[in-house]
Amino acid sequence: MATAYHGKILRVDLSEGRLWTEEVPEVLYRRYLGGGALACHYLLKELPPSLDPLGPENRLIFMTSVITGLMISGANRYTAAAKSPLTGGYGEAEAGGWWGPELKAAGFDGIIISGCAPKPVYLLIADGKAELRDASRYWGELSGEVQDGLETELGDKRIRVLQTGVAGEKLVRFAAIVNQLKHFHGRSGLGAVMGSKRLKAIVVRGRHKYEPANKDGAKVIFNWFKEHYDRENDTMHKLGTSRGVLLLDKAGILPTRNFQQGSFELAKEVSGQKMAETILTKTGTCYACSVACKREVDVPELGVTSKYGGPEYETIAANGALCGVGDLKKIAKVNQLLSQYVLDSISTGATIAFAMECFEHGLLTKEDMGGIELRFGNADAVETLVQMIGRREGIGDLLAEGVRRAAAKIGKGAERFAHHVKGQELPMHEPRGKKGLAIAYAVSPTGADHMEAPHDPLYEGFHHSGNPLGGPLGLIEPIDMLDFGPRKVKAFFQCQKVWSLYNSVGMCDFVGVPIGSLTLDKLVEYVNHATGWDTSLYELLKVGERANTMMRLFNLREGFGRADDMLPPRMFEPIGNGVLEGERIDPEQFQKMLSLYYQMCGWDPETGVPTEAKLADLDLE
Repeated sequence: MATAYHGKILRVDLSEGRLWTEEVPEVLYRRYLGGGALACHYLLKELPPSLDPLGPENRLIFMTSVITGLMISGANRYTAAAKSPLTGGYGEAEAGGWWGPELKAAGFDGIIISGCAPKPVYLLIADGKAELRDASRYWGELSGEVQDGLETELGDKRIRVLQTGVAGEKLVRFAAIVNQLKHFHGRSGLGAVMGSKRLKAIVVRGRHKYEPANKDGAKVIFNWFKEHYDRENDTMHKLGTSRGVLLLDKAGILPTRNFQQGSFELAKEVSGQKMAETILTKTGTCYACSVACKREVDVPELGVTSKYGGPEYETIAANGALCGVGDLKKIAKVNQLLSQYVLDSISTGATIAFAMECFEHGLLTKEDMGGIELRFGNADAVETLVQMIGRREGIGDLLAEGVRRAAAKIGKGAERFAHHVKGQELPMHEPRGKKGLAIAYAVSPTGADHMEAPHDPLYEGFHHSGNPLGGPLGLIEPIDMLDFGPRKVKAFFQCQKVWSLYNSVGMCDFVGVPIGSLTLDKLVEYVNHATGWDTSLYELLKVGERANTMMRLFNLREGFGRADDMLPPRMFEPIGNGVLEGERIDPEQFQKMLSLYYQMCGWDPETGVPTEAKLADLDLE
């Protein structure tokens, strides 16, 4: 029976230069769907504990899903995964764009890469065939030059290029991976894994048509979404993710000056509204997506071009408000540099903000900084440091290690300014005002991550009639943002399964409920039409729960435990300004809610180790 997936992945051993195709049993697709769950399955199965994340034994996995590349909005996402060089634990990051659907069109559902090439190479996959080619000429080049060079070399402007950057070559621990210069696997330092393998890029080109098992049924769901999605009134379409700047500032939860404050006096100057009025030139999108939330900007006087897209909310907050920078044009310049060097914009901005606070307390000097006056608000310093980090030059070599390692080396109490969980820097959302994020950041297997579940403002919209998560999850009463009791933990636990499901099935969180319009029952129907299965919402939510538990097992095997499910000290201190001035997380309440979350997961309430019964329930025994 025809289905929307191929049932095969590409294996690549870079050390031996060997490539081969591996068949994947249907039961694995049914159990994992693809994406993060299937990637974690292979990492658990094939990686021995305690290996060097930057060594040849590490696997770098790219995995699509059973619906990736079909025509419904949001089904363009895919996963990159490996052991993280930033945290030493499980590493995963999703991306949208065009590369995942193109890989499916080229005949493969995923790629598993091992070994280390003797010299720089790129992987070319075209219409079911794959080969390794010399990439020496691209080593050391910025991302735009690599994209242009490969298009010229192959004589095809329609190739899709996934690449690590100079930062990945230099093994910056938060180096990212990017496709088509704009769509990032931002977190976990996976670009450094790619660089350590001397794999510069993966180029895909596909003409194979793959269709749902039930084309008529899939079309019904496609048309349903068109009828129920109101693009004209969707602020995600109008303003992109940067719509959040003013909303969060008004709520007193816009991370400012390294999380010292919750409100930024120049928030309007760096907002999505300001971008739309000034430097925005085009609305970008991902494959087959109606939401079109991407921003593309031009600032000719600073050499900024829409070739590299434009800044998302996380980039604006991390390299703007968090560093005290209120110049949108200069933030756009920093965004372009992040794209050119291929760096995680969150960790880069957070690391620079950490260094700024160290500088202002005398822990780093002007001499240490190579003459840079590293004070909050110095936009030129941020621009300079991004390049120094990307090239590991001067102080950039220290900051390229991330805040945890940099603070340990600086000493003198620098740890109190290093805001991370498990070694990964905090994203640009404030747990002291969105209390559900306190648990989300702490238990995220990849370290602090804002994409574990919907955020607390959405919990305030729960109600008993017409709520998209009411019937499916039983969340039928509103929960205040500042509530940090059992009802909040339950809401997070239930929603985390949904967002883990999205990461496995390759559905964008901005299309699926509760942010988007695609309801869970329609997603179940679409998966069935794509595959020919008879799956249910219960079974799909088990995929999300299974993935979360497998990632927990991976980290336990690497030596992580309850002590690592901890927030940085500043989260237990009061917010310094804004409407929530003085708000904090109570440390005793945090520990109680952490134990409660463990119990909901079927993990030991003291250690966080999954019980034998839960492993059996999830087919992980």
